[in-house]
Amino acid sequence: MYINKIKLHNFRNYEDQEIEFNKNINVVYGDNAQGKTNILESIFLCSFGKSFRTTKEKELIKFGQDHLTVEAEYQKKDRNGKVKVDISSKKQISVNGIKIKKLSEVLGNINIVIFTPEDINILRDGPVNRRRFLDMMIGQLRPNYVYNLNLYLKTLEQRNNYLKQIKEENKSQDLLDIWDEKLAEYGEIIYRYRVDYVDKIIEKINDIHSKITDQNEELTIEYVSNCENKDNYLGLLKERRKLDIIKGFTTKGVHRDDFVIYINKKEINIYGSQGQNRTAMLSLKLSELQVIKDEIGEYPILLLDDFMSELDSTRRKNFLENIKDTQVIITGTEKLDIENLEYLEYNVSNGKIFKQK
Repeated sequence: MYINKIKLHNFRNYEDQEIEFNKNINVVYGDNAQGKTNILESIFLCSFGKSFRTTKEKELIKFGQDHLTVEAEYQKKDRNGKVKVDISSKKQISVNGIKIKKLSEVLGNINIVIFTPEDINILRDGPVNRRRFLDMMIGQLRPNYVYNLNLYLKTLEQRNNYLKQIKEENKSQDLLDIWDEKLAEYGEIIYRYRVDYVDKIIEKINDIHSKITDQNEELTIEYVSNCENKDNYLGLLKERRKLDIIKGFTTKGVHRDDFVIYINKKEINIYGSQGQNRTAMLSLKLSELQVIKDEIGEYPILLLDDFMSELDSTRRKNFLENIKDTQVIITGTEKLDIENLEYLEYNVSNGKIFKQK
């Protein structure tokens, strides 16, 4: 699939801008703070219905204005489509002219994989970012996952509130059995979705990483959980009930799960260099491309923010040579300058985009 055109009105530093992309490699370059990343953010907005940079949607509206509109026209193997996002005092999303009622309804129309410099924190920081990464990727392939995840999180919130009431108001513990049953039921569903997705990534990632690193590194992934099934989770909740009441929250569950990446059998977030972390993250993104392609029958769009600064020239070339039949939109402060590689270039300056000849 690929995006033909994107239209921006009062989005970030763009007043009115229309950009046409080719279906292969597109390079958007310019000085810092000119609006390059804003273009990727607008595509992400049409794919997920939200920004990857902020939760405050008013920040997306151009300074001094009170509304924004972003439209993305895309082509899939079986259809054309358009996603339109309007944000003012509220947000309204339409798909092919039909307004959607739930955010999950926009997922799967424009499939993307995005790499930003901040993504290295997914491996370096705590498990919250890694769970969020999994949730986002699974969600665009399995909207039912988002539905069950929301049910799990709502039940978790209710259980946590009741734990505090037991502690502070000496309420009966009997109602915890109801929350435990529901939490374990939804937790098992979430666990199965995540393990299935990680297993598919594992099938792809070592071969991809080996090619990018010229056969110098072996990469493996392990999903870490205490909640493999409903009965296991129920037992764990009962076992830790006293501790949960003391603390006032649920101390174990799929909301605490994690995945660990190893390079040459060493945990990367402990022993990996910055370059190894970056390359591992790129391998993870390329594996996502392959998994999504297997699922939907075509490659998603690949968005690479500040790509040129993240890799040396050899790894950059190896990475791009491993991408086939994929629309790629790259931002950077410099031109790409790779021999024997065809691509279109766009220069960005002060909220204006100029296609280069």
